[in-house]
Amino acid sequence: MYNIVLFGPPGAGKGTQSEKLIEKYSLTHLSTGDLFRKHLGEGTELGKLAKKYMNEGRLVPDEVVIGMVEDKINESTNTNGFIFDGFPRTTAQAEALDKMLSKHNLQISGMIALDVPEEVLRLRIKERGKTSNRADDQDDEKINTRIKVYLDETLPVADYYDAQGKLQKINGVGEIDKIFSDITAVIDSY
Repeated sequence: MYNIVLFGPPGAGKGTQSEKLIEKYSLTHLSTGDLFRKHLGEGTELGKLAKKYMNEGRLVPDEVVIGMVEDKINESTNTNGFIFDGFPRTTAQAEALDKMLSKHNLQISGMIALDVPEEVLRLRIKERGKTSNRADDQDDEKINTRIKVYLDETLPVADYYDAQGKLQKINGVGEIDKIFSDITAVIDSY
């Protein structure tokens, strides 16, 4: 069973690569963005709360995210593993994820971090904003806030997994298939 954290800043290509990895390895996609959109679409209280933070380009509080993730893990009983996309975003979330997985006799196989320069991220997010209808993909100030939040609050998660010997960095710039090949080489070594 593979339990992979696909990591990187907004616009790094996590969603694109996740789709390909899910197909190749038959993994369950666990995207906090998808969970948020589900709750937003259903108009749940968690969804309304998440929307407030997302529209400001800020992180949704840990207790909200962790609750959503744990529900998804509990629902997914027949799977070859999980690909965590956009989660964990803080060291506290990483610790909580490890505890949750431990309850199911599981652990993170590894973290694959997509490395992309900031100027490329900004261009990708603006381009995505033309079709995504996400307010935080279309506004320069919100894009800058999201990148700053990633650098200040999320990047330390890589150190958490690096300390466990589970971090592998991949160049996230270039042809999608080449990046995918680099990622699968890492996964196949688990």
